[in-house]
Amino acid sequence: MLREKGARVETATPEIEMLASNMLETMTEYSGIGLAAQQIGEAIQLTVIDIRPIEDRPSTLKIGDKEADPDSLMPLVLMNPELTPLSDPEPGGEGCLSFPEMSAEIVRPGRVGVKAMDAEGGLLEFTCGGLLARVIQHETDHLNGILFIDRMDREAKGDLREQLDLLHKKTQAALP
Repeated sequence: MLREKGARVETATPEIEMLASNMLETMTEYSGIGLAAQQIGEAIQLTVIDIRPIEDRPSTLKIGDKEADPDSLMPLVLMNPELTPLSDPEPGGEGCLSFPEMSAEIVRPGRVGVKAMDAEGGLLEFTCGGLLARVIQHETDHLNGILFIDRMDREAKGDLREQLDLLHKKTQAALP
């Protein structure tokens, strides 16, 4: 499921709203700051994000021409996100709830433009930087079947090979 590209969400429905609410609960329960629908077995373009628990990695937010507090959007529900890179790529630490206790430096643009449907089905457009930009890119990758291990350099992946192999074996054993 993690490798599946999610189908577009055409409208915000009560079912989608309930799914997003459940995803936020799951994300919080596992101390995450982002969760994509694929991570809970739903191949749709839906992700939830809440960066408020992380205080040592700042974020920026601009809505229109005005600077805004990133916390003002949290928790954030995005459907069908479209991203535009706005700066050069830079390395930054990332982890993933689907790969417990693994982390690596991943290179991504430090700022992105975001256009998406919000939880109510309205258009949401903003630019962001820092942790918020990184998390949105990470989760949007999930929505497109791309995992953070796909973005690791060879050395980082080599360092995690044993853990990755063990996780792969556990996952295969759990499949019907």
